[in-house]
Amino acid sequence: MATLVQDSYREVPGAPPFFPWFKGAFLQAFGTPLEGVLRREGAKGGREAARFAFRLVKRLLPRFSLEEGYEFAYAAMKGERQCLLQSVLVQGLLQEMGYGAGVYMVWKNPEGRESNLGHAVAVLRLKGRDYLVDPSEPEPFARHLGLFLDTPGGYRFVEPLYAKDGGILAYRLQGRLLRPEEVRPLPFAFLRSQFYYYRGEQARGGVFARPATRQGLERSLAMLGRAVALDPQNPLALYVLGLTKRKLGLEGEAELRAAYRLYQAFGHVPEGPRRALGLP
Repeated sequence: MATLVQDSYREVPGAPPFFPWFKGAFLQAFGTPLEGVLRREGAKGGREAARFAFRLVKRLLPRFSLEEGYEFAYAAMKGERQCLLQSVLVQGLLQEMGYGAGVYMVWKNPEGRESNLGHAVAVLRLKGRDYLVDPSEPEPFARHLGLFLDTPGGYRFVEPLYAKDGGILAYRLQGRLLRPEEVRPLPFAFLRSQFYYYRGEQARGGVFARPATRQGLERSLAMLGRAVALDPQNPLALYVLGLTKRKLGLEGEAELRAAYRLYQAFGHVPEGPRRALGLP
C-alpha cells in the first residue's frame, strides 16, 4: 500500500501523512490504539474481522467522492473515499488481522445492472469460501453478480455462486465452475494501474467532462498512458485511452481495437467498447 500512497501524494501534495493520520483518526474515534484492536478483532474470526474493517472504513472516511475519493491524500485531507481506495484499505486491514484478502472489480451489481468494470470490492478469502466486503453497501457482505478477477489463465469475467450466508462457493466461467482456490484477487500491477485510470477518468476537463478542455484531455492522456504502462492487460484503461486520443484528434483506433480483443479474451465485451468501434 505504501507505493499507492506515494503515487497519490505525488499527485496531491500537502496532505497530512496518510499512515500517521489513519492511526490518529482511529485513536480519536475509538479511544484506543489501532494495533491492539486489530489483534482483538482478528481473533474473533474472519467474518467478524471483515465486519470490523467495513465499519472502520465507513467511520473514518464518511464522505464518498467519485471525483477525489481514489486519492489517499484526500482521504487524509477531507475524509473522502471511493470504491477502489476503500477496497484496498479493507484488504490491508484484513491482512493485518491475519486473513487472506484482495480486490476484485465488478461488472454486474446485485440487481444485475452491468457496467464496464464500474466498481471495486474487497474480498475476504477463507478456506473454500470467499466473501465480498463492500463499504458502498449498507451491510458488509455484498452479492455482486459479475466479477473480474485473476485466474491461472489470466484475467476473466466470472459469475459467482453464493451460499446462504453470502459466501462464494464457486465462480462460473464460460460453462465451467472454478473453486475459490482456483482464482486469485487482482494483482498489485492492476490495482496501481486502476488508480491511475481513475486519475485519467476524473481529470477536470478530461475525457468524460462536459465540456472537455485541451488541458483536461492532456491530463487524461497522461494518466491513462501511465495506467496502461503499469498493466497493459487492463482493458478499461486501454479502452478509455483510445477514447481520449480520439477526442484529441489523435489516432486511437489501435488502443480501442486492442482493448476490444482483451475484453473478448477475458470473456465479456461491454457495450461501450462495442459502440466505440461501431460493432453490434
